[in-house]
Amino acid sequence: MKSPEASEYRIARLRDRLADEEISELGVRIDMRGGYVHLWGTVSTAACRTEVLRIAETELGGLPMRADLTVAGATAPERPEELE
Repeated sequence: MKSPEASEYRIARLRDRLADEEISELGVRIDMRGGYVHLWGTVSTAACRTEVLRIAETELGGLPMRADLTVAGATAPERPEELE
């Protein structure tokens, strides 16, 4: 299952799983670049990143993969905002 068509099918299936699974992660982009699958984008938490990578490994097992996933820094402010 190494043909380009098979790879595109597996990538499409991965996109569907990321959208449909419990994590509902729509911020991850997936492209085929230079013989490897490139996952990039922003996810909400480190746990979400781990889950995305687990699902990707399941769906893309055997295909070379590169992941550039950023965890959004959504922490609460340390002090209240001062308005003037």
